[in-house]
Amino acid sequence: MGVADTFGFDAIGTRWRVDSASPLAPEQRSGLLRLAEEYDAVYSRFREDSGITALARTGGRLGLPHHGAPLGRLLRSLYDLTGGGVSPLVGERLAAQGYDAAYSFVPTEAPAPARAWEDVLEWTDDGVTLLEPALLDVGAAGKGQLVDLMLGALVAAGHEDVVVDASGDMRRAGAGTITVGLEHPYDPSSAIGTVELGAGALCASAANRRVWGDGLHHVLDARTGRTVDSVVATWVLAEDAMTADGLCTALFVADPADLAGTFDFDFVLMYSDGRARYSDPLAGALFS
Repeated sequence: MGVADTFGFDAIGTRWRVDSASPLAPEQRSGLLRLAEEYDAVYSRFREDSGITALARTGGRLGLPHHGAPLGRLLRSLYDLTGGGVSPLVGERLAAQGYDAAYSFVPTEAPAPARAWEDVLEWTDDGVTLLEPALLDVGAAGKGQLVDLMLGALVAAGHEDVVVDASGDMRRAGAGTITVGLEHPYDPSSAIGTVELGAGALCASAANRRVWGDGLHHVLDARTGRTVDSVVATWVLAEDAMTADGLCTALFVADPADLAGTFDFDFVLMYSDGRARYSDPLAGALFS
């Protein structure tokens, strides 16, 4: 794509970049920032004034915007397909291991399984209800959904060739393809390969992105409350970024075959022993 305009900004704790083949109007830039703020105000567990934080204090019901319904359906599907390994109820387990609102990075409890969805959580098309106070975390797919929302807003405004990139979770609209490097999880200055991204999404997750303590990082298996140590990085190509982001998380705790019957995606997995696994269309994308 020919880039006529680039807009970089910080939102929901990460760096964003929008590249467009046509200029971004000031109201379009401010609209993206507003989308990020509105999303964060609902879902952030790091803000005292968010909807999720209020729900954690009191339980009860939280009404959600229109995009809450597809997010809830995806999270429930991933919860079922992974046997509870991916769960929004992992939030309190992450906080207990030190990944809390204060970013203390000091564990306060031994690892323990997240509470069962059926015991605590009801997620309907118009909101979530907690039968008792609990700390939710939608990080398994939330950033990807915000990528989708931003791209959708830009396409609706007339942008035909545009990429929204949230530090490696990206979605593109436009003809042709662009080449994207797959960052090596142990060396950010190098890549393990490249993929061609057309109109669709590429998301990545790596255990080394948020690391603290003795082997602690942000990817927990909700069934145990322990960090995943067998997989170190995942990449997924899918139609939309919310799905790709969610599948990146699920691949830390589930075999790709367990997900392939429900979702259409391509993937690359990198294991802690240096092995890589990938779907057939991506076989030529990895460097030897």
